[in-house]
Amino acid sequence: MGRNPRVYRGDSVAVSFDSDVCVHAGNCVRQLPAVFALGARPWVQPDNASADEVRAQVGRCPSGALQMVDDT
Repeated sequence: MGRNPRVYRGDSVAVSFDSDVCVHAGNCVRQLPAVFALGARPWVQPDNASADEVRAQVGRCPSGALQMVDDT
């Protein structure tokens, strides 16, 4: 992981994004645009889909720039 991943928290899941690792494949934006919306602020909005959908999409990140955050 890079030096400074940013964490985006929703009510049921939290996602970290590491811009140092991202290869900008765009899978997240194309496949789950309600959560990963480049024009929105913040651009990651985990509450805009189910926790299972967010987890599945994060798991498809080819670079690993997106990760689930375990708050336990």
